[in-house]
Amino acid sequence: MWTSARAPGDRIAGVDALRGFALLGILVVNIAFLGSGYRMAGLPEPGFDSALDWGVRWFVTMFMENKFYLLFSFLFGYSLTLQIGSAARRGAAFAPMFLRRLAGLFVLGLADAVLLFPGDILGTYAVVGLALLALRKVTPRTAMILAVTLTSVLAAAFVAAAVAAGLGFPVPGAGSGGVAQALKADVLLRGGPGMIISEHLNELSVIVVLRVLFQGPAVLAACLAGLALGKWGALREPRTATLRRIQQLGFTVGVAGQAFHSYAAWGGSGQVLRLLGQAVDLVTAPLLAAAYAATLLRLLPRLPRLGRMLTAPGRMALTNYLGQSLICSLIFTGYGLALVDRVSPPVEVLIALAVFAFQAAFSHRWLRGRRHGPVEWFLRALTYWKIPSQRVQPT
Repeated sequence: MWTSARAPGDRIAGVDALRGFALLGILVVNIAFLGSGYRMAGLPEPGFDSALDWGVRWFVTMFMENKFYLLFSFLFGYSLTLQIGSAARRGAAFAPMFLRRLAGLFVLGLADAVLLFPGDILGTYAVVGLALLALRKVTPRTAMILAVTLTSVLAAAFVAAAVAAGLGFPVPGAGSGGVAQALKADVLLRGGPGMIISEHLNELSVIVVLRVLFQGPAVLAACLAGLALGKWGALREPRTATLRRIQQLGFTVGVAGQAFHSYAAWGGSGQVLRLLGQAVDLVTAPLLAAAYAATLLRLLPRLPRLGRMLTAPGRMALTNYLGQSLICSLIFTGYGLALVDRVSPPVEVLIALAVFAFQAAFSHRWLRGRRHGPVEWFLRALTYWKIPSQRVQPT
């Protein structure tokens, strides 16, 4: 079966393909926020009000937003089990290596957030990784219980916030930043490096709160699910019947829940509905993300070209993730073309697809004769505290 095939460096090819797939979805979602001060403020971009513009916004929110970063987070937890196994085979202490890896992720994430994209998630992974390190010895069943509990508690908190808002109590951080904030962001993002960094720091002051209250716990829950399935070895030889059940659940309950979430985000009105939509999103986005993963795993044996296309960028996911921030910054901010809020949602999606196609081609070329992507090589050197071999030995 294709998903059990091994990539260079004793990697699981199916995991790399899933990582590449997640990377594509993350780019399609993130480009709207990279390209618009209004979207960062929680508002639709002005001037793009056609049926096609709104159709793309609804489609991305319903089928992509909050799904692919969860899939990426799941793979982060799953990969932890592979790293633990690799350390055991080397006879090396895992904790010091993993702490150095997390430190590297945090530094890279901080640089990305300040210089390029304040919505960067690498710093979140670095912090969540500390919790994973402490929980790495739990049983798979306990890890899944913790994941479900975290998700349920967080969703219940949003329901409680909706009730409080309905009763007239103020709910901090539930509203958007407003038009004035978006206008100011556009001016700064079209300026020089100092102005861009200033706006990124301003956005980070809000984003950090959202990370702690919302995305951080959701990421940890997805990582714990990945940790559990990694201990079970679920992606080495996934069972078709299991994948089919995941698809049935994800494409029914998941899609229904995401339809409500999308309506609450774009079609409804009022703080109460938005908060309820976020609660439903927390519960159903993981189901839809799981259905996507199950579908891809079932397709890979039938479509080996698709697997090869996704595996190379998946092996260089860190390089490509940071590269996406750099490329989009050159397109949308004063670092380059300064097209912030001048590109429609459909064109943004086309740009995202073109950027990913370029990255896939670059990744394939780079990995001819090389073991690691450039940023992966740096992080590996930091993790193992030695210069890793880069050239693939001819067989």
